Amino acid sequence: MVGLTGLEKFSHLEDKIYRTIELTKTLRQEKEGLERELASVRRELGALLDEKDRLETQVERLLSERDTIRTKVEAMLDAIAVLDPEAVEVMRR
Repeated sequence: MVGLTGLEKFSHLEDKIYRTIELTKTLRQEKEGLERELASVRRELGALLDEKDRLETQVERLLSERDTIRTKVEAMLDAIAVLDPEAVEVMRR
């Protein structure tokens, strides 16, 4: 292999430096894109957690309402049972 002159060595070094600069630019752009994506995902996660909390509260409220209605229906059935025990037996089936 023929020895490289000083100018050729410098040219190779210059090429490597420019490739490194381009790689650095590309990596920086990718990093910025990933940071934007991460921020977006974090915002979305926050919104989903808020929605989860809202839905949990709604489910708890609905379950409580269901229990209240069940208690009222049972009380009505008990009141009817006093008047007509056979009718209550048919309704409970």
